[in-house]
Amino acid sequence: MKKIIVLIVLLTTGCSSTSLVTNWKNPDIVLFDAYKVLIVGMTQNEAAREKFETRLQKEFTKRNVESFRSIDLFDIEFTSSEKSEQELSDVEQQLLDKDFDAILFTKVVGSQNRQTFRKRVSNVDRFINTFRDDYLEHQPIYYDQGYYDEFTVYQAETSLYCICVDKERELIWRGNIDVMDPSNIDKSIKDYIKLVVFALEEQDIIFHKYRENEGTNL
Repeated sequence: MKKIIVLIVLLTTGCSSTSLVTNWKNPDIVLFDAYKVLIVGMTQNEAAREKFETRLQKEFTKRNVESFRSIDLFDIEFTSSEKSEQELSDVEQQLLDKDFDAILFTKVVGSQNRQTFRKRVSNVDRFINTFRDDYLEHQPIYYDQGYYDEFTVYQAETSLYCICVDKERELIWRGNIDVMDPSNIDKSIKDYIKLVVFALEEQDIIFHKYRENEGTNL
């Protein structure tokens, strides 16, 4: 608990345009390694999606972890319409067949209605614990043109799922992050990725602190 509190303090200070609201790690996991990761940035803004996934992929490459952008695997037809549970199950099986072992899934989940948002994230029992269900609930982000109309300060969520044989797509880690200046896309993406990488390092998830004072240069 002390480690998590220190982590939250570190990630909410300074001039960053992002701050960590919640940081949850599967209590059954001490450390987690992945060797082939799918990076999914769910947004209607194709330019922002490409920039986010590309910059995050560079962080994986720097750490010798193979990763792929969803923008290279999910075609326009796939993300432009609603998908069924069976279709998502098929995608998961295809990833498993191609030796993927994790999905890092990021999407916007709310706006600056702090009372409603905090009530939601404070109830751990309501967390969605599989990639398929998470995608199904939030997929209107891709095609619902009114999805972002009322948003000012964004609350984003990044979840790491393990793709494991004979198991549900287990949730390993989840972080909820406030984006304070969504109008500055470049800065927001840079700060967001820096925060996610730091949080994963601190929790010994995929990224580990092999060298002291290792930095993140985006």
